[in-house]
Amino acid sequence: MKKIIYISFCFAVTYLSSAQEAQVTIEQDKKIEALLDLYRSALKTSDYYRIQVGFGSHAQAERIKANVEEDFPSLASKIDFDSPTYRVRVGKFKTKMEAERKFNEVRMKYPNAMLLKPKKSAN
Repeated sequence: MKKIIYISFCFAVTYLSSAQEAQVTIEQDKKIEALLDLYRSALKTSDYYRIQVGFGSHAQAERIKANVEEDFPSLASKIDFDSPTYRVRVGKFKTKMEAERKFNEVRMKYPNAMLLKPKKSAN
C-alpha cells in the first residue's frame, strides 16, 4: 500500500509541476550574413583537384564509374563529356597533398589514373 501511495505521489508531483519556459532572441550583426554569403560564393567558385580514372565511350564510362563506386564508395564520381570522349573523374580535393594521397591509393587499382590540377581562373 505504501508503494502505491508513493508512486501516485511521485506521479502527481511530476504531472503538476511545470517546466520553465523561455524565448531566446539572437541579435546578429548584418555584416556576418554578408561574410557568410561571400564565403558561400567563394566555395562555389574555388578550384579543386580531381582524379581521372578512365575515359571512352558512354558505355565504357558507365562501366568504369560503376567499378570505381564499388572500389571507392567514399569518393564522389562523375562522368564529364569532353568531346569526343566521356571521362570518369572522382573526388574534389582542396589541397594538392590530400589529392596526391588519394591518387596513390586509386592508382594501385587504376594504373592509368591521372591527377588533374585546377584550372587557372581568368580573373
